[in-house]
Amino acid sequence: YDIKKAELKPGTYRNITGNEAAALGLVVASQQAKLPLFLGSYPITPATEILHFISGYKKYGVKHLQAEDEIAGVCSAIGAAFGGYLAATTTSGPGLSLKVEALGLACILELPLVVIDVQRAGPSTGLPTKPEQSDLLMAMYGRHGEAPLPIVCATSASDCFDMTIEAARIALKYMTPVILLTDGYISQGTNPWKIPDLDTLPDLSVKFATDKATYAPYKRDAETLARMWAIPGTPGLEHRIGGLEKEDITGLVCHEPANHEKMVHLRQEKVDRIANDIPLAHVEGEQEGELLIVGWGGTYGAIKESFDHLRAGGKKISYMHLRHLNPLPKNVGEILARFKKI
Repeated sequence: YDIKKAELKPGTYRNITGNEAAALGLVVASQQAKLPLFLGSYPITPATEILHFISGYKKYGVKHLQAEDEIAGVCSAIGAAFGGYLAATTTSGPGLSLKVEALGLACILELPLVVIDVQRAGPSTGLPTKPEQSDLLMAMYGRHGEAPLPIVCATSASDCFDMTIEAARIALKYMTPVILLTDGYISQGTNPWKIPDLDTLPDLSVKFATDKATYAPYKRDAETLARMWAIPGTPGLEHRIGGLEKEDITGLVCHEPANHEKMVHLRQEKVDRIANDIPLAHVEGEQEGELLIVGWGGTYGAIKESFDHLRAGGKKISYMHLRHLNPLPKNVGEILARFKKI
């Protein structure tokens, strides 16, 4: 075999698994946000290692809880988010099923929460050691009522670092839970990771509400529609949030149909506006033509290798791989319209 030199950008590299990259991503995101990190999780294959790795970063102010079950894991994280932490929970398919009710709560509370779902094959407990993109529909639609959540995904072991930070960025900027989909293949597989210059990473710092004259629990930022975030115990900013529908601005319990409709539309519009804040989709190969292959997440390596092989054989085909699934990049529809077959 003739092993050619890898085409890598200059820099310092180390080998990394997807789960360790996700753990590092959470720690670095907390540093960039200047917030303490809390991870509340229940062990589950193949996501357990993130909890293991996080336990090694206590010197950076990380707090972690190995909860008694999946529900306690996510609920403890929601409590930490209410208290002003960068909060996260990790799981796989069956655990995501158990977190569904709490994710609806996090959605209506509009608190930042990073949910890392390391997918495995289903249904039920399925195949714990086999990767499968089995949770997309549950991530997208698996809550009762209209509870839209942003969804991002990682394409490789090292990409788990970048997409964990991206999930945290969206969660903090838009005050929303965010689901990051990885899978068993990239979480426990490895590839070279270029150690980043910390100065190149995004500033995730947040501003907590402090002025009682202007504060209301569901008063929103005009651009992002993110609601205000107040630390419990701040004098004059005492407030109550819960699972019942909120009155616009005040956050009081409200059963009025018109208000419910308004809040449903506001929560959806907030997620939709994230499309203005993510990169456009990119097409490899022909920019228009007969056939476009579309993939997402951890299938990148398999699809890319096949695509490159076919291109080398003279096939005029194209490839678009997605890392943002909800909302989709703004140009996806325009790209799809340029090809006869998808």
